[in-house]
Amino acid sequence: MQIKRGIPVSPGVAIHRVVVLDAEDQPIPRRVVPAAMLDHELKRLDDALAESTREIEQMRDQTVASLGKLADIFSAHVAMINDPTVLNQAREMIRNEHVTAEFAIYHTFNRLIGQFRSQSIKSMRDRATDVLDLQRRILGHLIGQARADLSHLTQPSVIVAHDLTPSQTASLDKSKIKAIATDAGGSTSHTAILAHALGIPAVVGLEDVTDQLNSGVTVIVDGNRGLLVIDPDAEMLMEYRAEERRMAAFEDTLIELKQLPARTRDGQNIELLANIEFPDEIADALGKGAVGIGLYRTEFLYLAAETEPTEQQQYEAYCQAITSLKGRPLTIRTLDLGADKLAPVSPALIYSASERNPFLGCRSIRLCLQNLPLFKTQLRAILRASTEGPVKIMFPLISNIMELRQAKMILSDVMEDLDEQEIKFDRDIPVGIMIEVPSVALQAKVFVSEAAFFSIGTNDLIQYTVAVDRGNERIASLYSGAHPAVIQLIKEVVRAANKAHLPVSLCGEMAGSPEFTMLLLGLGLRSLSITPPAIPEVKKIIRSVSIEQCQRLARKVAGFDSDREVLSYLRGEVRKVIPEAFDGRSLEL
Repeated sequence: MQIKRGIPVSPGVAIHRVVVLDAEDQPIPRRVVPAAMLDHELKRLDDALAESTREIEQMRDQTVASLGKLADIFSAHVAMINDPTVLNQAREMIRNEHVTAEFAIYHTFNRLIGQFRSQSIKSMRDRATDVLDLQRRILGHLIGQARADLSHLTQPSVIVAHDLTPSQTASLDKSKIKAIATDAGGSTSHTAILAHALGIPAVVGLEDVTDQLNSGVTVIVDGNRGLLVIDPDAEMLMEYRAEERRMAAFEDTLIELKQLPARTRDGQNIELLANIEFPDEIADALGKGAVGIGLYRTEFLYLAAETEPTEQQQYEAYCQAITSLKGRPLTIRTLDLGADKLAPVSPALIYSASERNPFLGCRSIRLCLQNLPLFKTQLRAILRASTEGPVKIMFPLISNIMELRQAKMILSDVMEDLDEQEIKFDRDIPVGIMIEVPSVALQAKVFVSEAAFFSIGTNDLIQYTVAVDRGNERIASLYSGAHPAVIQLIKEVVRAANKAHLPVSLCGEMAGSPEFTMLLLGLGLRSLSITPPAIPEVKKIIRSVSIEQCQRLARKVAGFDSDREVLSYLRGEVRKVIPEAFDGRSLEL
């Protein structure tokens, strides 16, 4: 038995066998496969080599006219990929050492790369780059095959990976995934957001867990304490089975709140909305007690597709969401692509994928404003669907007033086009912004006359305020919504919105964390949009406190100067209200 500690990002406990998902840009761990699977591994290798050869030959044929003799580089790659000397070494390694095809290629090619790099002749050393390129191509196909298998899991499993990209998470079989554990990531990485949305335990920032696990090993994922227990003994299993029963009993008490309003003890109604990626999540959100959708992340229509979604496909998805809500509100966020959310089906992202600092580059509204056909297609689909029910449009990552004005101008152009074509739409559709950049939070009063509503996106707001990459496990401890500067920015935005009688909500992961509920109410927020599984617990806290009590808490927090002090105080106050909220985090190992 081995216990590894990471960062807890989604609560709960799961006990299942693991499926390990490798990444071609990370070291491939040595994993042993049963003898009965050796023929399968050899076939996977042959299939990957054949597909790589086909790709290289296609590239050679397509570039021969423009590159002339330089296209012979690809011919050299074809010759190398068919060299029996190297590939037979990989095949023998699979047969004799019972390793996976990807490890055999990784190990064999690394040895060849080392041989080239040690040569005294520069032209020979340069060949190492060609071998590395070929290795990555073959590994891409091998690992891609493994990912395809993951989309058809046959039994409940724990996914273990270095990290999960948004496009990977969008394609996984979510009905079979019971927990997630990753080497990398932080509290608001996309892995964390996915786990919250699924309502499953997750631990990230484990650093090297993929090196230490083979698929099929039984593990315990403890999303309350940030632990991964590898190959647990009988005593540990019994202890965690008991914990599962305790947590299930607590969940049962929350189910009773489904039909009750989110109303404080002194009668203040709080709007609890849900965050979704796909329309088919709405039924579960309403089942958990959501009164609408405060954040529809439309970029997942791209991330989960093999081709760029057409206007009609987007229109049908939006109509499905509106119909499912039966008159309840829906806020559609326009495409938040770029940074780490790259959709290879979109030509607009070719440049974004190669940026040195994509989180500060051409992403979200910037990407849309520089790719008007992409942007207008989505706006047309939203406007056409707006006749089916109440819809709001929300622009992400606005950083200055001119971006908002330009986006609204393009929306007006699309409306004119629809008018000319005599296509109906809601002419009074509300248009708001996400506040997730400090420059806009500090200037919130400037935007109140230009936006119909605000939605505070704390995931990026925290990242940009404290200068911490929210997906970097090495500095994850520095990423905190409890940072006094973050709290001050939220306070200023809410104050500006309330003074102008402008609707304001908060839609980041911070809204679904029970330790922050009382603080957010005390700062003046009356609308929260969160992942559906978090709704019952947040509602229980709301129904257990008064606004005056929350305001006193917020005033107390204003006097603290560190995130640790803030977080410790907030958790202590929530324990006084509902001790069960953190009971599952108290088991000691």
